[in-house]
Amino acid sequence: MQSMTGCGSGTAGRGGWEVTVDLKAVNHRFLDVSLRLPRNLLFLDQMIRERLSAGIRRGHVDVYLNVRNTEEGTREVQTDLHLARAYVQAARSIGDTIGGYREPDVMELMGLEGVVTLTEREMDQDAVMSLCREALEEAISQLTAMRAREGVHLREDLKMHLDAAAELRESILCRAPHVVTEYRSRLESRLAQLGAAGTDPQRLSQEVALMADRCAIDEELARLESHIHQMNRYLETSGEIGKKMDFLVQEMNREANTIGSKASDAEIAQRVVDLKSEIEKLREQVQNVE
Repeated sequence: MQSMTGCGSGTAGRGGWEVTVDLKAVNHRFLDVSLRLPRNLLFLDQMIRERLSAGIRRGHVDVYLNVRNTEEGTREVQTDLHLARAYVQAARSIGDTIGGYREPDVMELMGLEGVVTLTEREMDQDAVMSLCREALEEAISQLTAMRAREGVHLREDLKMHLDAAAELRESILCRAPHVVTEYRSRLESRLAQLGAAGTDPQRLSQEVALMADRCAIDEELARLESHIHQMNRYLETSGEIGKKMDFLVQEMNREANTIGSKASDAEIAQRVVDLKSEIEKLREQVQNVE
């Protein structure tokens, strides 16, 4: 079992280039990769998405990529003196027309568009692609390891709540037969208080049988037991099991609701409340299972 929550980081560098990849994953129904690259790195997009989809099955994954040129002297400042003179000439012409002209200083000229440009060494796409693969592999490895560790804690927590749900189901099963017996006793006592002596025993038995049929929860308890058993099996299973567990939890909640509506007993109703609380805790945790 793996959690969908985790993070990982990888770095690779050589030949004057360094690539860092950071991954952050949270729960999601499907695999959803969030990756925004600058224009000069768009050639990496498909490779990153394909590799993530091969190693990660579910979750929203944010990808942060940084490519850095580590060599000194690879940046160069170039100036366009002809353009700077043209700016000055234009300023003088405007000043002669409307007045108020003053000579621009050097820093003002450098700030004008096109006068100063910063150039960098051309990117070696093959080298950067190779480094990105290495850094991405390391990041995915770290992310997978963290998700596995989180999965261990998830399994323990899910097991605890499943055991609690199983105990509550067992207590409801033990209580259920007493509901009909107590109903019969209350009915006989009520009839006696009303002075309904000589009540037809067969009619009384029919009334009790109808009540027993209305509040019968044997099938719901059996299905609930099956769901709990299946959930325990999934706890020991690897692979993409989160969706299956989520479906089972919904079915467990459905059975609990039906038991609560049919039981007609205060004790069972209270245990159903506790049972639904455990199922809700299961539902919250299952959302994080891959």
